[in-house]
Amino acid sequence: MSNPFLEPYHTLHDATPFDRIQLSDYEPAMREGMRQEDEEIQQIINNPETPTFANTILALEHAGKLLDKVTTVFFNLISAETCDEMDAIAEKMMPELSEHGNNISLNEKLFARIRQVYEMRNTLNLTTEEMRLLEKTYDGFIRNGANLSDQDKETFRKISMELSSLTLKFSQNHLKETNKFELQLTDKHELEGLPESAIEAAAQTAREKGKEGWIITLQAPSYVPFMKYSSRRDLRQKLYMAYNTQCTHDDELNNLEIVKQLVNLRMQLAQLLGYKTYADYVLRKRMAENSEHVYHLLNQLLEAYTPTAHKEVSEIEALAHRLEGNDFQLMPWDFSYYAEKLKNEKFSLDEELLRPYFELNQVKKGVFGLATRLYGITFKENHDIPVYHPDVQAYEVFDKDGSYLALLYTDFHPRAGKRSGAWMTSYKEQWIEENGTNSRPHVSVTMNFTKPTEDKPALLTFSEVNTFLHEFGHALHGMFSNTRFQSTSGTNVYWDFVELPSQIMENFAIEKEFLNTFARHYQTGEPMPEELLQRIIDASNFNVAYACLRQVSFGLLDMAWYTRETPFDGDVKAYEKAAWTRAQVLPQLEETCMSVQFGHIMSGGYSAGYYSYKWAEVLDADAFSVFKEKGIFNTDVAQSFRDNILSRGGTEHPMILYKRFRGQEPTIDALLKRNGIK
Repeated sequence: MSNPFLEPYHTLHDATPFDRIQLSDYEPAMREGMRQEDEEIQQIINNPETPTFANTILALEHAGKLLDKVTTVFFNLISAETCDEMDAIAEKMMPELSEHGNNISLNEKLFARIRQVYEMRNTLNLTTEEMRLLEKTYDGFIRNGANLSDQDKETFRKISMELSSLTLKFSQNHLKETNKFELQLTDKHELEGLPESAIEAAAQTAREKGKEGWIITLQAPSYVPFMKYSSRRDLRQKLYMAYNTQCTHDDELNNLEIVKQLVNLRMQLAQLLGYKTYADYVLRKRMAENSEHVYHLLNQLLEAYTPTAHKEVSEIEALAHRLEGNDFQLMPWDFSYYAEKLKNEKFSLDEELLRPYFELNQVKKGVFGLATRLYGITFKENHDIPVYHPDVQAYEVFDKDGSYLALLYTDFHPRAGKRSGAWMTSYKEQWIEENGTNSRPHVSVTMNFTKPTEDKPALLTFSEVNTFLHEFGHALHGMFSNTRFQSTSGTNVYWDFVELPSQIMENFAIEKEFLNTFARHYQTGEPMPEELLQRIIDASNFNVAYACLRQVSFGLLDMAWYTRETPFDGDVKAYEKAAWTRAQVLPQLEETCMSVQFGHIMSGGYSAGYYSYKWAEVLDADAFSVFKEKGIFNTDVAQSFRDNILSRGGTEHPMILYKRFRGQEPTIDALLKRNGIK
């Protein structure tokens, strides 16, 4: 069979032919992609003409298309549908791909041409987007070691290759550890307190594994309801400790040493490039600009939310004492359980009451319908578009004028080959061809939602509805992209701006007008009762300060690791506990450790960037206040958001784009008001 990567796809919208790709296709396609890109780089270097934007910057932008195509598919599937064979290919190819990337970014002749164009940039009459691409290219080479001495370049190569291998190992260990654990229950008494949905799901998991009774796993749709509803404190403790000690055990999946190596290598890399810390290196290309601004935001949030967070925890403790006696000590494995009881007592709102109204297909109609109402776009499932797993659905997305806008893949449920969490990614980004053709994007949203059972369809929790809206916001950012260059399209923006389009969508989850469009009982078709809708809104700020401090604690931990100026060789667990202690409102346990499973900051793109969620929350609260003021379905506001932010990608500095939409810089006030803090 021929290798599908090495020939035109001949599919509708040039969709990835997942049905034709074999595991054996990846390595040869990657090698051919590297060979072709090397050839394209040589053509740029050997061009006898004076370097120009077209023959150097643009030529580089268009180089490496095949390699980009195959690695995009491969690494997306490493996250969404991996297997031992794929992991082995990744381990083999990562060092070679890293070396290939270094050979380009450290190529002196190539950089000399880029620098020549950069130095005469003010005489070239470039468009704003062209200037942005030029600056991004030049800065990218500098940040990847182009200005280093030969000796330092070799050190840079070594560090970057080690980082690529270690980040892969970190992720693989965490996925294997998650999949390894199961809590098998064979006595009905062990199910006390669990809702029917959780019991059914656990029974189905046991059946799928060919085992008796019920199985609880560390995957979110299994873990979260158990911690929230199980009245068996001993089992909650067991599950909590299993979850929070992942990758700390004395075996081959331990990530403690890998954390030290990752942190030290990143610090070394930053210092090699002339920065004091890795955070300094990262933040130079962020809206926050430096660690002082990050800490200013985190401290502002700590000051504003800590008093309320302590009150929230005290209320939950008081309830636990009322139910269990005054000598009861609230531990971390108790928090979700008693918090849920308090929420039910205060608002008569049990999340399980909501599930029947959030059947996945109905939620999908609601979320897609929201995009139709705001932006006029429509979604049409197409079964002829190949997918990589039977769970995945493919949609053609059409703009309000009926023209083709994008492909959207949805992948909702957990499985052994999929990492935990939720994310949006692209299988193909958007750009405009030389002949003016607008090459449209292929976007994917991947989640780990509650699965259907033999008796019931997938009935989501309210927080899963929120997650769907969040990832769909990222998808809109990708789908609406309308930029000339792939490098500046879609979500290729500053990392602390990328969460604005996603988080603004979450605001709709507590808007009655939106919930009324789809929240119907999956059996009767009856709309969600008005008083239940009101309870969702009333409870929307329940434990909001605790949740804020939890995010702040993650931001503090991230910054503690990446503002280091000296190598770390201490106790990872102890360091972690000291780093985030200001934001902790529950007892800390010596054995637990977040860093070893914190993929965002260790193996993902959020190293020295986890604060971005709170940074963008300030932006999204401020931006959504315009919708609140003018109507949540106001199409003029939506069009302005699309034109000024969603379609513009990274073509200008994000604050310029934001002010163009909002008319002013954001303040923290709208967030405090939304959360009932001010």
